[in-house]
Amino acid sequence: MSRKYQAALNKDVAGAVLSAACDIALVVARDGKIRDLGCSKDELVSAGVGDWRGQVWQETVTVESRQKVDDLLRDGAAGAPARWRQINHPMADGADLPVRYIAVPFGEKGQVLALGREMRRVAELQQELVGAQQAMEREYMQLRHTETRYRALFQMAAEAVLIVDAANRRIADANPAAIRMLETTAGELIGRTFPDAIDSDDEVLIADLLSGVRRTGRAAAELIRLGGAGGRGFTVSASLFRQGNASHFLVRIAPVEGAAVTGDKSRLLEVIESMPEGFVVCDPDGIVVAANAGFLDLAQLAAKDQAVGQPLGRWLGQTEFDMQALLSNLSEHGVVRLFHTTVRGELGSSEDVEVSAVGVLETDEPCLGFSIRGVGSRRQVDGVARLEGVQSVEQLTELVGRVSLKELVRDATEMIERLSIEAALELTGDNRASAAELLGLSRQSLYAKLHRYGMGDLPGESQNGRTN
Repeated sequence: MSRKYQAALNKDVAGAVLSAACDIALVVARDGKIRDLGCSKDELVSAGVGDWRGQVWQETVTVESRQKVDDLLRDGAAGAPARWRQINHPMADGADLPVRYIAVPFGEKGQVLALGREMRRVAELQQELVGAQQAMEREYMQLRHTETRYRALFQMAAEAVLIVDAANRRIADANPAAIRMLETTAGELIGRTFPDAIDSDDEVLIADLLSGVRRTGRAAAELIRLGGAGGRGFTVSASLFRQGNASHFLVRIAPVEGAAVTGDKSRLLEVIESMPEGFVVCDPDGIVVAANAGFLDLAQLAAKDQAVGQPLGRWLGQTEFDMQALLSNLSEHGVVRLFHTTVRGELGSSEDVEVSAVGVLETDEPCLGFSIRGVGSRRQVDGVARLEGVQSVEQLTELVGRVSLKELVRDATEMIERLSIEAALELTGDNRASAAELLGLSRQSLYAKLHRYGMGDLPGESQNGRTN
C-alpha cells in the first residue's frame, strides 16, 4: 500500500480493519506482557478474554502452547515472515479456547501485534468427525463378528446350494456340497443350464418350479430323484433374489431322509462360498481338511489337493509360534478374533493377514475353522493408502510394532491435515481461496493438498475465489 493511502488509515479506520480481520488483537511488549487487547465478539469478552490485559501472554495459554507463543514473539519481533500458529487458552468453564495467531512487529522495538481468529467451530467439527469415525468403526467390528459366526456355521452346513441366473438359467456358482452330490467338478458344472446339468428324470418338474418362483416371487419346493445319486429322493427348493440389476435363483438340494438346512443357513452358505477371503477347515491338530479358493490364492496353490493333509502352519504364520498360539487359544477359549500374522505363498510371496478362527470341538468330528483376510493394502507406505486405512486411535495402536514410529506420526499428521482441510472447506462454503487463507496456506499449496488427498484436481480460479 502506498504512503498516500497509509496516511488515510487513521485510528478509527485501523480499528475497523483489525475488527474485520481478526477476532482478537493483542499488543504484547518485549517482556511478554499484554499491554492492550481488542475483541470483536461479545461471547469472547464474556468468556474472560478481557481479563488478559496486563498478564504475561504465556500464562494465559495451556502448557503445550507456551513454546508456540515464544516462537510467535521471537519471529514477530524479528520481522520474520509471519505464519499462523494455533494457541489454546484455558477458560473458566474448563474448556479450551483454540485461537490461530499471527504476529507482526508493532510500535516500539520488540513490541508485537498478535492477531487471532478463534477456531471453536473448527474444533467442534473435528470432534464430530472423530465421533462419526468411531461409530463407523464400531459398526464395522459388529459386522466382522457376525461374519465370523456365519463362517463357523458354514462348516456345519451339508446342504447342496446352486446359484442360477434367472434370465438364462445358467449355473453361476455351486458350493462344494453340490459338486460332491452331483458327482462332478466345478468347471463342468458352472456355466451349464439348470436343470439340464443334473442327472434327473424330473427336469420338467424342476423347470416348472423355477418358472413358478420367478412368476410369483415366492419360494417353493418339489420332490425329485437324482440318477447320479443312486436314484435317491431329494427335495429341490428355490427362492428368488436380486443381485445388482440381475435376478438369481437360490436352489437348494437336500436328501429327503436327511435334515434339511433352514433357509437362513442356505443363504449363509452362499454368502460364505462367494466371499473372496480365505477359509480353511482343520482338524484339532491344525491339519488342513478343506480350503476354499480364496485360501488357495493366498497360499499360491493350484488345487485343493495340495493343501488337504498338510499342516496349516506351512503357510500361515510369521513363525511357528503364531500357529501354536492360534491352536492354544482355540483349545482354551474356542474363538480367536483379528489375529495379525502373515501367509507365505508357495512361490515365495508374503502377505499380511487377519485371522479369525473358531473351534467346533463338541461334535463327533471336531474341527477348527479359520477365516483369513488379506490386509496388505492397509499397510502400504503410500501416504494416501495409509491415510484411508487409519481413521482412529485404535487402528494406530494396532500398527505399533509393525510400522515405524516415523510412519505412525506421519499417518496421524496427514489424517489431521485432511480433516482440517475438509472443515475449512465446509466453513467457507467450498470457497477454496478463503479456505486457504483460513488454513494459513497459499492457494497453490491448498490445491496441491486437495489433489494429494483425492479431494479435487488442480483447477484455475474464478474471480470470486472459487475453483472452476
